[in-house]
Formats: sequence, structure tokens, C-alpha cells
Amino acid sequence: MLFSSITFLFYFLPAVLLLYFLTPPSGRNVVLFISSLLFYAWGEPVYVVLMIFSTLLDYSMGRLVEANRGSRRAKLFLGVSLAVNLGLLGFFKYGDFLITNINSLFHSRIPLLELPLPIGISFYTFQTMSYTIDVYRGEVKAQKNLIAFGTYVSLFPQLIAGPIVRYQTIAEQMQNRKIKTDDFAEGIKRFICGLGKKVLLANNVGLLFETITENGVDKVSMVGAWLGIAAYAFQIYFDFSGYSDMAIGLGRMFGFTFPENFRYPFTAKSITDFWHRWHISMSTWFRDYVYIPLGGNKKGFKRQLINLTVVWFLTGLWHGASWNYVLWGMFFGAILILEKVFIIRKNISVPVVLGHVGTSFILAFSWVLFAFENRLEMTGYLRCMAGIRTAFCDRHTLYLLLSYFPMLLICGIGATPLPKQWYQRLVEAGKNKLLTVAEPLSLMVVMVLSVAYIISDSYNPFLYFRF
Repeated sequence: MLFSSITFLFYFLPAVLLLYFLTPPSGRNVVLFISSLLFYAWGEPVYVVLMIFSTLLDYSMGRLVEANRGSRRAKLFLGVSLAVNLGLLGFFKYGDFLITNINSLFHSRIPLLELPLPIGISFYTFQTMSYTIDVYRGEVKAQKNLIAFGTYVSLFPQLIAGPIVRYQTIAEQMQNRKIKTDDFAEGIKRFICGLGKKVLLANNVGLLFETITENGVDKVSMVGAWLGIAAYAFQIYFDFSGYSDMAIGLGRMFGFTFPENFRYPFTAKSITDFWHRWHISMSTWFRDYVYIPLGGNKKGFKRQLINLTVVWFLTGLWHGASWNYVLWGMFFGAILILEKVFIIRKNISVPVVLGHVGTSFILAFSWVLFAFENRLEMTGYLRCMAGIRTAFCDRHTLYLLLSYFPMLLICGIGATPLPKQWYQRLVEAGKNKLLTVAEPLSLMVVMVLSVAYIISDSYNPFLYFRF
């Protein structure tokens, strides 16, 4: 079930909200737990059993780790939790990838599993693993209420695509949460903004990339290739950040405060800065549970570089069972290492404009690695971007550029803090009366347009479902 679907917007969500607020506070976790299982079962009726199994496992391991903290048994129970979670993730997500590579390397004929990927498994396994690790470290107490823990694991607002919410972030909220009118209103506002990002911006600009590549990359002009990858970058940003906004907004409606996942990443002045702004919950997860345990930067510079390489190999692999994602992760790892060696360690100040331009070119290259799983398509598209054996521009590209220019301009502005700054200036200028009318009216327009688009158009993909 997509957030950007009629079923969710007009049936599931209103019903859950009504039932939730009619239920006494002591029973609201039960409502959320059952609702979340139904939400997941809507698209994954079989794999909901897998999520319940993960819930029971990590609930039990968390209790056992806490009961045996300081002993070798605690480490054993933690190991069981990690091994099972990683085993499940590896089996369902990377099983066929491993078999394919074994067959290719040894010319064997091992049959593929051909299992559908459980939706959101990369997200909820990371959440449950962070829980048992934090209990082991003594950073959080084990949850004794199974329903409360099950609610944390299955919570539908962020279940299928994050942000990755650590248990310690919402531990107190699982037991005690108060929903103020202002918080609920802010949640609605955030949800509608996210819905608009996803439906009105991501879906429409995504059509440009689809149009440019639909006849094969060999027929794309140089300008068309750059136009297409810009459209893809905007699509994946507004798609994922829009989903995160909707998740955060839904969380506010139910009394939860989820961490921010994006902070205007396309305004970054370096790749290091970019990864402080893009998919923040994932990058901090790898930092705290992989990079730092490996030694971080505490064991010498050479060891730090090795640690970074490991982290970015795993980051790439986490995104998908395909070598292009590994290549994408290793590419970023290499760039980050180069920045540390030649810029950060030498304390070199890069002009802001040059930093933005250089970062934009690097990101454009990275999105090609991310977008194409086929090696020939990837290299072909890069060739077009470089203007090798292709036209500089053609009539089709010019038509698309003129047709999509308003959309690209809106996306470009929307990916910066400018709209938020303009709003703040109106507040500071004492335009509160104007905003009192304009803000709810604007939100209503976005909602109506989004619903109209959902009803009238079948192009409503969600890119991060693959992960």
C-alpha cells in the first residue's frame, strides 16, 4: 500500500486515526500494531510472518542480553540476533545475486531462488539490529512489553522506507506520548508537503527521464543525457524525501517524533557535506554501528581509510543486489577518501561556487551508476554525457527542454531552502494574517492536485521499494 494511493488516503488512514483516538492511551499501541500488520500484509501477505518472526526474535534476544549483561552469554545472544537478521536479509535480498555470480564464475547451473524481495526488509532489520546492539551497550533498556516492541518494529509510517528510527530515539514515546493539536496540525502539513513532492514533482519529472531513455541510451544527445540525469536526480530526491516527509508527518499525527532524513542535499559544497544531508538516518547508522566499531579514525589514518572503504562497500550493497550499487558505493568511498587526503587533512579552503559546481558534476556521474544496472547502458549513457559519438543536441531534446523547463525550475527551487526562507521573511514582516489564509489554502490546493493526479495517472512508482 502506497501513501500516495486512494486506498491509503481515504480508507486506511482515516479509519486508523479514528480508531486510534477513540481508544484510551493504554490501548493505542495495540491499535498501531494491528494496523501496521494489516498495512504490511496488504502488499506482503506472506512476508508479514517474516516480520513477526524478526519481532519475536529480537524481543527475546533483547531481554536475554539485558538479563545477562556483562557476561559472555550477552555477547552470544547479541550474536544470535545479528546472525539471524543478517541471514534473513542476505537470503531474501542477496540470494539470487550470490547464485548468479557463482554460476558466472564457476560455470555452474545452480537454480535461482526467484523470491520476491520483502518490502522494507532493509529498513526494519537495521532497526531491530540497532535495538539489540544498544541494549548490549547499555544505551537503552530492553522493552518488556511485546506489543510496544512489535509496534516499534512494524510502525507503518516508516516501515517500508524509513527513516531508520532507532529504538532509543522513541523509547520514551512508545510508552508515553501526548498528541497536541499543534503537533497534529504540523503532521498534516508535513504529510501534504511530502505528498506533493512525491506526486506532483517526482512523478512528473521522472517522466522526463523515462522519455529520454525509452528508445535506448545510444540515441540520446549530449544535452539530452545531462537533462535526463538532472531529471533522475530530482526524481529520486523528491520521491524519497517526499516519502520521508510523509512518514515524519504521520508520526507527528500519532505522537511520534522521527529524525529528519534530508537537509537540502543538493546545496552541498562537497561530497562529505552531501552525505551529512542525504539519507541521514542511513549514513549515521553505518557510522555508529559499522565505522566506529571498526575503529573509526582512532587507529591511524591508514586504518581510517580501510574503515571508510568497508563502510561504503556495505552502503552500496545495502542499496541493492547488483554490482552497479556496489560500484556506486565504492565511487563515493573513493571521493570521500580523496577529500580527506587532499582537502580536509591539508585544511584547504575550496571556494563555495567551485565546491557546489564540482559536487554537482560528481553527483551527476554517481546517479548514472545508480540508475543503470546494465553495464552497457551505464557506459553508453556516460559516453553520451561526454559527447562521444552522439549529437550535441537535437530537436527532440530541445522540445523536451522547453516543455519541462517550468517543472525543472520548480524542482530546482524546491530542492533549496529558498521557499522556507521566503516563508520566514513573510513571518518576520508581520504578514501573519496573509499566511493564516494563504498557508491552508496552498495546502488544500496541493492536496486536491495530488489526489487528482493519482486518480488520473497510472505513473506512480516509488523508487526505494527496490531497497
